[in-house]
This record gives sequence, structure tokens and C-alpha cells, in this order.
Amino acid sequence: MIAPDYEAEYNNRARVPEHPVHIAGWARDAAAYREQHAPRAMVYGPGVRNKIDFFAGDGTGPIVVFIHGGYWQALDISWFSHLAAGLNAHGIDVAIAGYSLCPEVTIEHIISEMRAASRELAKLGRPLVISGHSAGGHLAACMLATDWRAFDPSLPADLVKAAYAISGLFDLTPLVGTSINNALHLDEATARAASPLFWKAPSGGSLDAVVGGEESAEYLRQSNTIADAWGAAGLPTRFATIEGANHFLAIAPLADPASAMVARLKEMAGR
Repeated sequence: MIAPDYEAEYNNRARVPEHPVHIAGWARDAAAYREQHAPRAMVYGPGVRNKIDFFAGDGTGPIVVFIHGGYWQALDISWFSHLAAGLNAHGIDVAIAGYSLCPEVTIEHIISEMRAASRELAKLGRPLVISGHSAGGHLAACMLATDWRAFDPSLPADLVKAAYAISGLFDLTPLVGTSINNALHLDEATARAASPLFWKAPSGGSLDAVVGGEESAEYLRQSNTIADAWGAAGLPTRFATIEGANHFLAIAPLADPASAMVARLKEMAGR
């Protein structure tokens, strides 16, 4: 059996040559949405990127969190404001959480930052549904699998009621031999330690692992594998593909109030 070419499988920018158009569109649409719906700025830590843009809905029910991608080494929250539009239209509060980037910090540090961001949002007194794209999908799964009482005894054990991972990465070991790792500095041990696939499966909540239908076989495998593994451990899981979507188009439905993705997140938030 021929081993996968991990460099090709995980290099999304090379796989989608038109990616600059998509990324420029994110920046444009995000700026336009912020002009119409100015977010509340929240700070959860000392780092310059330890910020949350909170796009208010009606102030009731669970908060849906979105964590951006960029292989833990690129982009920031300002590129993704428009992704709050779909859920905001249904009155659902959306928090877009930022984090420090590799190589200045490690992935383990970023996981800790997202836990701190979740703790800050917990002060609002409502549970969280955590969504994320690519590296953000990884972080969403990590939050669902976190033992919140061990992290902070003051937090509810069920702080995160569900995770919705879009094109997520749950086993980081294939990245070790790729150019992506130039900034991540993972070895086999640290990659495995940061991979939620190898953690104890969450004892509560649910996971949706969705991926663009036009993405690489490895991305499809990653989402299918975590859904199967955590499902076998008793967690309610769903695996689905987004028809016709590449890695950069997979998040587009979040901006559409009428999309199936928004409908599913609305359902996960109990609305």
C-alpha cells in the first residue's frame, strides 16, 4: 500500500490555486459586517491576540463560539466577522475567539488559551457550542474533550455542550514531516499529545465533524475517523460532507441564515 503524500494532502493553498480570492473575500465581507454590527470587544488574557469579538444576538441561550483556521500560524479574528451573520439573524450570540500563533507559541499553549477564552465566556452564565474551521476545528474538539472541573473547579463540567468542527484536524502526527511543521515544531510525541483523537473521548455533549466534499482524502479521513472513534466511545457524533466545497468554501454557509449549517448549529444551541 502506497503511503499518502502528506505534503500534498495537507497543503490546502496549493490544492486550491484560487485561494487568494477566497481569503480576500473573507476580509472584505468581515469588514462590512463589523461596520453594520459592531462587536463587543472582550479580553481573556495578556497576549495581544487574546481577544474575543462578541456579536450579540438576543442574549439568551447558548453562545456559539467560532475559532478560525490558518494551521495555528496565520490569520486572526478580523477576517471572520461575517461568519456571525447566519446565527445572529436567528438571535444567537456569536463569539469569535482569537489566539496566539506558532512559532511564537506551541499548539499546547494555544489549546490553553482557548480554554481561557471559554472560561471568560463562561462568566456570561451560559453554555457554549464551539465551532471552528481547520485548526479551529481541532481546537473545537479539544474544548469538547476538556475536563473543565480539572481546568478550573469553578466551571460547570458541561460548559461546552457541543462541538461543530469544519474541516478539522484531530490527528496531528501526519503533519510532522511536512512544511507546515516548520512553524509548529512538532515531533511525534508532541503531535500525539496535542491530538484530540488520542485523548479520552468526551463524556458528554456531541460532535459534528463536517468537511468539504472537494477536500483531500486526508481531510475526509480526519473527520470520519474522529466521528467513528468518539462515536464508538458512546458520544453522539455526526460525519457529513459539504457538497462541492473546497477547504476555503467550507465555512461560507455560516454567513447564510438559510443554510443547513446554520440550521444545524441552531439546533445544537437548542434554538
